[in-house]
Amino acid sequence: MRRLEVIAVEGLPEVRPGDRLAALLAATADLADGDVVVVTQKVVSKAEGRMVAVDPNDPAAYAAVIERESVRVLRRRDDLVISETAGGFVCANAGVDRSNVPHGFVTLLPLDADRSARSIRDGLRFAPGVDVAVIVSDTFGRTWRNGVTDVAIGCAGIGAVVDLRGTPDAMGRVLDATEVAVADELAGAAELVMGKSSGVPAAIVRGVDPSWLRPGSVRSQMVRHPSGDLFR
Repeated sequence: MRRLEVIAVEGLPEVRPGDRLAALLAATADLADGDVVVVTQKVVSKAEGRMVAVDPNDPAAYAAVIERESVRVLRRRDDLVISETAGGFVCANAGVDRSNVPHGFVTLLPLDADRSARSIRDGLRFAPGVDVAVIVSDTFGRTWRNGVTDVAIGCAGIGAVVDLRGTPDAMGRVLDATEVAVADELAGAAELVMGKSSGVPAAIVRGVDPSWLRPGSVRSQMVRHPSGDLFR
């Protein structure tokens, strides 16, 4: 019987700029080969020093940070900005976030979340010496649907997308368009045990299909090129 186990990594200390996330995870999590470690963007950004002081009483200061992090603004509505980031993500407020950070600060998205995931994975392969995959997750809204969910913004050691094109479905028909965003699905599953306000910034997903564990990149595999985007 196929099954997945999702385990919250509890007990991680407050992450500060310069901290080595791999070392913190190694000291806290009980990891095994084949696990997928999902880490929130917030702690990755903190460790990488991607925090900016912003006057909490000056809305213009917050807006200015969003403008700096945007390479293109797609839509505006009141204080909400939908923009494209340097990493190619289209998201609210360029990923600039005030939640779960000290008062008067905001976090920015990692400069290269795929590289961040690789760095954490390499650190875990060195000590404690486990061969795991790593996903960096963030909370995104979705066009045409209410509510938010966590998605992958970076990954290492796991294919971001599993391509099922050319394989038969349960009725024997050949699939011609099905590409499964497994990195997003695993990020969403991990968020269910991490929560939004519980102070748990990482989770382990155990039991994934071993064929998924291969080189992967969110930026190259998941970010849709504008030429194939019907809505930009």
